[in-house]
Amino acid sequence: MQPWELLATAQAPQGDTLRLLRRGHEYSIRLQGGNELMSSRLSGSEEALATLALEALGGRAAPRVLIGGLGMGFTLRAAQEVAAKDAHLIVSEIVPELVGWATEHMGAVFGDCLDDPRVEIRTGDVAAEIRGAEAGSYDAILLDVDNGPDGLTRAGNDSLYGERGLQHARRALSKGGVLAVWSAAQDQGFTRRLGQNGFAAKAHMVRAGRTKRGAKHTIWIAQKTGS
Repeated sequence: MQPWELLATAQAPQGDTLRLLRRGHEYSIRLQGGNELMSSRLSGSEEALATLALEALGGRAAPRVLIGGLGMGFTLRAAQEVAAKDAHLIVSEIVPELVGWATEHMGAVFGDCLDDPRVEIRTGDVAAEIRGAEAGSYDAILLDVDNGPDGLTRAGNDSLYGERGLQHARRALSKGGVLAVWSAAQDQGFTRRLGQNGFAAKAHMVRAGRTKRGAKHTIWIAQKTGS
């Protein structure tokens, strides 16, 4: 079997080392200890994060969509395929090197998607982006950060998935706006938490890849209720 080639490393904000590896046409981003965070082989659930969210949003004119986490760009590219021509797609990525990797090392994966005039890349913490947003700034917020509500690498992810984080997200959303959350695992407690914080939420089980076999991930589609 062809060995993995290390292409680049980067430091996450809390000191974890991220490693970008390639084997043939396959790419993988892993923690230093070997835990895989994302793979170019498995894109189905990340794509579903965008398609389910924008479907729930409906044909809203000029939607403003905030995507938390660039990763390998699967969610962004899926959003580009279904979003209106006048949409504004803002991607918040906390690790600056990942933005560079998109063009320097993973051009075969990203193509020219970052050249889309609808796309804006912001380097920083998406939780801070949401906290600092004016009320009603976004029509949809898509979060693919760490492994979801039970995140592995950042203790600070409670600022996204805890009660306070959900209240910040609700405030940042427009009336009827959509909060979509990707997770590697199910979490009924998170579904309840969404309902307790002003969202009508449904958990969808979707395949990690594009086939009918293999692992499933969870996508929450939570629509803001009230004004």
